[in-house]
Amino acid sequence: MAQENSRLGPAEVVAAAQSDGKAHLLLACTGSVATIKIKQIILGLADYQNLSIRVILTASAAKFLTGENDEQPSLAEVRAMPNVDAVYLDEDEWGPQPWRRGANILHIELRRWASLLVIAPLSANSLAKVAGGFSDNLLTSVCRAWDTTPQADGTRKRIILAPGMNTQMYRHPVTARHLKVIEEDCGGPDGWIEVLRPISKALACGDVGDGAMVEWGVIVAGIEKRLGLTRVEGGAP
Repeated sequence: MAQENSRLGPAEVVAAAQSDGKAHLLLACTGSVATIKIKQIILGLADYQNLSIRVILTASAAKFLTGENDEQPSLAEVRAMPNVDAVYLDEDEWGPQPWRRGANILHIELRRWASLLVIAPLSANSLAKVAGGFSDNLLTSVCRAWDTTPQADGTRKRIILAPGMNTQMYRHPVTARHLKVIEEDCGGPDGWIEVLRPISKALACGDVGDGAMVEWGVIVAGIEKRLGLTRVEGGAP
């Protein structure tokens, strides 16, 4: 992992990295056990040397990264993974220096920096927030500030959502409404959001049914497609 400049605040560091010539992946996890799949997603992109990854973890997502076994990485392990230049928690929005007028704002700088935002997993709670336009943490602030026109950033950048939740949460009529809002108002060929619908499998809670996040390989393939990453046979990408 590249070492960030500790003399600058998080927002200033992101602003300084805007024009580094790399593809920029903003990878976010929310409060679902599928957060532990972040390891496979990042390692699935490890061969791309011209890729910079910045990770956002909600408070609930961070609780799954305890490093108890090989499947469940620690926060320190995620920070040290290939191409990961930073991991952000909610408190990074406001620190470490006190807020001052005219200072860089982290959620705005992350939006400007990102070539693509991927939220995998997207919990039922965070799905509701995205659909309703809430912006009460770092991740949802990035989503709400996304350039949908695109007038600010000059290009329409994509968001990929990979929901992951309990079967009954997924089958709840409120979830259906939230997905309908996102897919009809923000998706399609003229939109900016792509939803990777959950699959059916045995869930961590013991239930068997739909609601599980798609396999990590599908997410990696979506990232490769949207960022135009290509593998060179017999050599590094």
